[in-house]
Amino acid sequence: MMEWKGKRVCVTGGAGFLGRHVVDALRARGVAEDQLFIPRRADYDLTLEKQVIRLFDDAQPDVVIHLAAEVGGIGANRDHPGRFFFANASMGLHLIEHARQRGIKKFVQAGTVCAYPKFAAVPFREDALWDGYPEETNAPYGVAKKSLFVMLDGYRREYGMKSGVVLMVNLYGPHDNFDPHTSHVIPALIRKCVEARRSGADHIECWGTGSASREFLFVEDAAEGIVRVAERMDDPVPINLGTGGEITIKKLVETVARLSRFKGEIRWDASKPDGQPRRCLDTSRAAELLGWRAQVGFEEGLARTIAWYEQQEHVREVVYGDANTLRA
Repeated sequence: MMEWKGKRVCVTGGAGFLGRHVVDALRARGVAEDQLFIPRRADYDLTLEKQVIRLFDDAQPDVVIHLAAEVGGIGANRDHPGRFFFANASMGLHLIEHARQRGIKKFVQAGTVCAYPKFAAVPFREDALWDGYPEETNAPYGVAKKSLFVMLDGYRREYGMKSGVVLMVNLYGPHDNFDPHTSHVIPALIRKCVEARRSGADHIECWGTGSASREFLFVEDAAEGIVRVAERMDDPVPINLGTGGEITIKKLVETVARLSRFKGEIRWDASKPDGQPRRCLDTSRAAELLGWRAQVGFEEGLARTIAWYEQQEHVREVVYGDANTLRA
């Protein structure tokens, strides 16, 4: 296992939803504050090569954990397919190449369940990653992410660069993005149900038919898995991080409504897309290679997330602007 003592660690996206939990996990392992470098979007636009060079000049990292991404739910993916491909591909391309040039000790790349083929056999196994094209709504984002897996594999074979990669299901938990348009389904539903309860609304509206199924992972469990990949993996073998269980969107909405104490009607807009029919990961490789399994039960994680949301005066909202910039 890689030792953290004396290592300088750069966590892109380290101030974001997943990143802050990864940083907490690194601190718990003894990584000192002066050894952590957390670039902010306002200071470094990682889609630009010259700013990636400046980042490496400033950070001088031994380890890079690349979590920064431009991503969202079905609506955001439908509205920004070009931006999502460009931003995610360009960030990874520049970071990996300049990490190679600088001889960093380890590069960890965060991937996504959106990379899997639309009709992959459930549960998704890592070996099926290239067995078909992803669900069309998420394809630009998913393809951009898994192309970086190929790059890391090539760099390992040609240059000996050590790396690790993970494929994660939708995450949820405190500090998530709660913008109603750009967020993923759980924070969007929590906000919708809590606001409806507070305003006395008699119903909420949800996209699709509710028949699609999804798998969700509590963010603290994901952070632990990512840090273990950094510690234990030298080769970019894709590793799924998930719970191994799925829930229909209909059941999810009903559960969030119950835990949010919203008692009104749930109305479905079948004119809106459901997205990929099913998503559920086989997590046996993570158990075998990392000794990792999800620890937080789904209802416990939802209850903790709802409680956190209800205590906030302001929550994180990610908005895509007219000039292809991101405000958070």
